[in-house]
Amino acid sequence: MPVNHKKLQGSKWTAVTPREREKHFLVVKVEYDADDAQKALRVTLEAVLSHRHFTLPWRELGDTAQWQPGWL
Repeated sequence: MPVNHKKLQGSKWTAVTPREREKHFLVVKVEYDADDAQKALRVTLEAVLSHRHFTLPWRELGDTAQWQPGWL
């Protein structure tokens, strides 16, 4: 599934396989390449339940085996 990096900030995601009861996440930060402001590198997700943050390459959100857009 294609993910548009320009629409990531504030988007909602559901983990297909929840860990530690964390299933629903918000994108709270999008990191861009210092040399190319149009090139997204990473996103920081915040778990809705625990407010824990973690960072991953933004393209991983396109893997439907791990992530689904929206809160399901």
